[in-house]
Amino acid sequence: MTVLTRRQFLGGAAATASFVISSRFSPVLGANDTIRVAVVGIHGRGGAHIDAYAKMKGVEIAYLVDPDSRLFANRIAQIEKLGGRAPKCVQDLRTALDDKNLDAISIASCNHQHCIQTIWGCQAGKDVYVEKPLSQNIHEGRIAIETARKYNRVVQYGTNKGAKGDMAAALARKGTYGKLLVSRGLCYKRRDSIGFKLPATPPNELDFNLWCGPAPKKDYHENLVHYNWHWFWDYGCGDIGNQGAHEMHAALHAIPGATLPHGVVSIGGRFGYVDQGQTANTQVTMFDFGDTQLIFEVRGLKTDGYYGESIGNTFHFEDGVVAGDKFYPNGGKAPEPVAQVKPDRVSKGGNFEEFIKAIRTRNKALLDWDIEMAHYSSALIHMANISYRLGKRVTFTGISDPFESDKVGNEAFARMSDHLRNNGLQVERSSYRLGREMAFDPARERFIGDEQANALLTRAPRPPFVIPDKA
Repeated sequence: MTVLTRRQFLGGAAATASFVISSRFSPVLGANDTIRVAVVGIHGRGGAHIDAYAKMKGVEIAYLVDPDSRLFANRIAQIEKLGGRAPKCVQDLRTALDDKNLDAISIASCNHQHCIQTIWGCQAGKDVYVEKPLSQNIHEGRIAIETARKYNRVVQYGTNKGAKGDMAAALARKGTYGKLLVSRGLCYKRRDSIGFKLPATPPNELDFNLWCGPAPKKDYHENLVHYNWHWFWDYGCGDIGNQGAHEMHAALHAIPGATLPHGVVSIGGRFGYVDQGQTANTQVTMFDFGDTQLIFEVRGLKTDGYYGESIGNTFHFEDGVVAGDKFYPNGGKAPEPVAQVKPDRVSKGGNFEEFIKAIRTRNKALLDWDIEMAHYSSALIHMANISYRLGKRVTFTGISDPFESDKVGNEAFARMSDHLRNNGLQVERSSYRLGREMAFDPARERFIGDEQANALLTRAPRPPFVIPDKA
């Protein structure tokens, strides 16, 4: 592995430098010790990070980090309005990591930067808060875990939707409504066309090389910076890994003891418009967890909810369906309040508060979700997209039961087809992508007998933003 300091990189030593940042001693901090944080990626979600830390006693936002310097002025004003001091503003995270007095980094950058920044932060002896999804591919997620463990860092995952899954898992363990048969995640969120943007020269204030980081550096266009990168494979994961990352996390952790599945197949397409986006805006994915199935549905066009849920989860038990705070018994009976059960794991505060408490005490049990749990739910997103990307185009009339004998999957496909009809699509004249059905080895975190799929578990390195083969 080649890990470079900012000075080495700027000095042109990328080809030969071999430098590993050593971790520093991590004492238990007192309540009066100030924790100095760098917020990394400040355009969208980064604003919530800034707002949270700026309101906390004993926490200082020491750095703002973003490749686009146009963002700094408004964020400084936000901090000052909340009574904080103006932080240092840098485009390159490695500049902040050189500061031995910095305690933690809080990552709200683009998906493709999450793991490299987490790894660099851990190597530099900093604790890390990282937004969903943890990773852009499965390999880098595993390396992030190894690095966090090696340097004994506190790493908090930025999703707050796990409580739904915890509640459903508790119901399943207790047998309140019988066995959990299907854990379903829903991301029904309207997404309009992004149109087309031509290649252009990046703005002077944007360091586009830093923005690309470990992803391939391709032509800049205005559909990348600052939001629509979500819909391009090099940088984002589609809505299944954007809004859907929250609901995927809850769906996974509703299945007691689940980590990774034994198989996956995903279908869908980009319907309703033709634009520059690459990811699916309509997608149904089935994961094989043995006795319990996990199914995830994405809809980016106008749609009604499912059991009253649009961005949420439904949990299908032998006796009926839990959705929101209601239980829908089998047989069409009237819904009733969900039975009250005590989950095994109860968060005592918000993600940011728990992160700061864990830094002070070095007690990782305080974390809402740590990096390993983040890796598993993020890996499901990547497995779904790998199946989808390796699929083939088929007509709706050609294969009307894409999940073969699986009634749950085919029912979701039928509802997806009706949803597209309701949005004016002539389904009988249209096609969708039928993803490759693939077996998976959870222990090795590799697909079985499919090297084309395994090639998508990682990406070609782009020095100096290199994810190592192991920590």
